[in-house]
Amino acid sequence: MKKTEGYSRREFVRRGSLAGLSAVLTTGSPKLTLIKNSGIQKPAILGGQPAWEPAKWPKWPVWVPETDEKQLLEVIRSGVWSRASVVTQFEKEWANAVGAKRCLSVVNGTNALVVALNQLNVKAGNEVIVPPYTFISTVSSILSNGAMPVFVDVDPATFQMDPSKIEAKITPRTKAIMVVHILGLPSDMNAIMAIAKKHKLLVVEDACQAHLAEYNGQKVGTIGDAGCFSFQNSKNLPIGEGGAIVSNDDPFMDRCFSYSNLGTPYGTVVGAVGVGSIIQNTKVRFTEYQAAMGIAQLKRLDSQTTTRSNNAEYLKSQIKDIPGIAPYKLYDQVTRAAFHLFAFRYQKEAFKNLPRAGFLKALRAEGIPCSSGYTTLNTQPFLKDTFESVNYKKMYPKEMLDINTYNEHNKCPLNDKLCNEEAVWFTQNMLLGTKQDMTSIASAIQKVYKNAGEIKKLE
Repeated sequence: MKKTEGYSRREFVRRGSLAGLSAVLTTGSPKLTLIKNSGIQKPAILGGQPAWEPAKWPKWPVWVPETDEKQLLEVIRSGVWSRASVVTQFEKEWANAVGAKRCLSVVNGTNALVVALNQLNVKAGNEVIVPPYTFISTVSSILSNGAMPVFVDVDPATFQMDPSKIEAKITPRTKAIMVVHILGLPSDMNAIMAIAKKHKLLVVEDACQAHLAEYNGQKVGTIGDAGCFSFQNSKNLPIGEGGAIVSNDDPFMDRCFSYSNLGTPYGTVVGAVGVGSIIQNTKVRFTEYQAAMGIAQLKRLDSQTTTRSNNAEYLKSQIKDIPGIAPYKLYDQVTRAAFHLFAFRYQKEAFKNLPRAGFLKALRAEGIPCSSGYTTLNTQPFLKDTFESVNYKKMYPKEMLDINTYNEHNKCPLNDKLCNEEAVWFTQNMLLGTKQDMTSIASAIQKVYKNAGEIKKLE
């Protein structure tokens, strides 16, 4: 798991959420209390008063006992805890929510990606196009199936894989494009699907951060051959752990079900009664109590998504004219973004060359949780470790496994700059407030901007 300023992304989310343990969250959109309009007052890091009380930030996840616990308690008391009717109910409700024909729930988003790639026959000798600005699971799922990740640099304005750079990375080994709707912002699917069609490539959507996001009015995860979601605790639909695969392809989904359930026959994956497992397999089944929690969370997901989207756009309007602050850009075809994270690029030249770390420190002093986001993924040691494994040495020629050559071919300089110098994140729970709350966040950034020279002297 990657680190952000000394702790993991998920720890950053947890810390930001736990700051609001005293907040009352019965509606999912609490009011954040502004201590004082920051204006151009002295920043807290220079001895001024913080803009916020950390205890006023929204708690995450939301849990309302009066409405959320009935079905969960029924499941617990029934003693039927392994996969049964409640899991099936959750799958039907999630498929309906995203507009897919079928859904299969699994233990987490990582294994959703692993299973989907496996049953699309992505295997040893294949290459999969992937962006470098993503969580490690995107890439580890490719490696888990014996395939080779090929990195395509980002468009920094959108934080997404740049479609104009994909075709240069396609080789005879290329089998699929792994699209990642990172931060909950949809990728440029028209361009990507056109490339996939031209080169006869599969498209797997990593929508693990993009619950209910839409491109041209269609939910992401349903545009390619398969879509994968995560329900980990920080996600917009939190279950603690959990994941799902969606698709309109019945034989594919039958194979995924069989593979995830010890290879036993299912649907079109048929076998003689009593024969047992008929395909190579794993066991990543969902549980009834996880499903009950998911059903409860799903009831408010749409309204929370609307609140996040509205507040994100308003916050963007409040900070876009601050010199050195470049908020995310959405593609023209995006009809809804999910905003698992609110991201912008910090350009230190406009802040008297105050390094990003100093900017983040100053914002945190104001009581605003923030993070530098992902570290570079395409040069991390796990790739070299994988290439040195016995299996990979048997599956690929020596020249493909030379890590120096691989790194040279997979350079992503724009991603490097995004990760190492520019990206700043706010977590999704921070967007569950009011417009006034967003204005106050912007005022805190403005305070740091106006005093950047003095803050830099502290570095």
